[in-house]
Amino acid sequence: MTDAEIDYEVDAEDLTLAAPREIRDDAKPSLVVDDLHITYRVFGGKKLGTATQRKDSFVRKLLNQGRSHVGSVSEVKAVKGISFVARHGESIGIVGINGSGKSTLLRAVAGLIPPTKGSVYVAGEPSLLGVNAVLMGDLSGERNIMIGGLALGMTPQEVEASFDDIVDFSGIGNFVYLPMKAYSSGMAARLRFAISASAVPDILMIDEALATGDATFRNKSTERINKIREQAGTVFLVSHSLATVEAMCSRVLWVHQGELVADGPAKEVCAQYKAFVAKSRAKS
Repeated sequence: MTDAEIDYEVDAEDLTLAAPREIRDDAKPSLVVDDLHITYRVFGGKKLGTATQRKDSFVRKLLNQGRSHVGSVSEVKAVKGISFVARHGESIGIVGINGSGKSTLLRAVAGLIPPTKGSVYVAGEPSLLGVNAVLMGDLSGERNIMIGGLALGMTPQEVEASFDDIVDFSGIGNFVYLPMKAYSSGMAARLRFAISASAVPDILMIDEALATGDATFRNKSTERINKIREQAGTVFLVSHSLATVEAMCSRVLWVHQGELVADGPAKEVCAQYKAFVAKSRAKS
């Protein structure tokens, strides 16, 4: 296994986090994932196993111009039969090496990717926050705040009432009145987080967002997430930082090659994952 595949950092310094609360076994489910499979079909590319390459004539090249795909079709099984139940008030981390299917799982739970097989049952409205979430670059931060707030189910009046708090939380100042394409990647990511966390969704899913910004912003982000958790929401967190996952999450799902390897208390599963990574590094 190469270092590029390893997907965790240990950065406990500068993190002051509230301990995750214990969830009773009889707490109501907020999410049920039942035998979830996600398969991508990849079109194009050269077929394998061809001994010689035939040079096409000019006429054949013209005929082939109208074809939408050239070559073989392959399937990538990103998620393979994952099942679990999440309950109100839980904070659940998702860990695994790069390419293990963590983000795909999160997007399927958010309803952004249809299951190839299996089902996802959600009690409430999920909200996905990711560093790759698209904001409209030609519009100002002010307009993106309004659009993002409306997408979260807030009324225009609620968005206006939250506007100053969102700008203050993101720390972008007067840049809020400039087009988003003028922002640095860090500024855009902080604004995404501030918009997404301005409402209190039933299920908040965070994909790598806490890796953005300095320790002060990470602490602010964590405080906001703790507030959402206290209001009986459910939080999912995909993060490179195992220190953040252990501190914020009471439970962790370890996904490897699209399968659920472990599901249990945060410290226990993170310890298993660390041991796996250490063993893999020793072999490489």
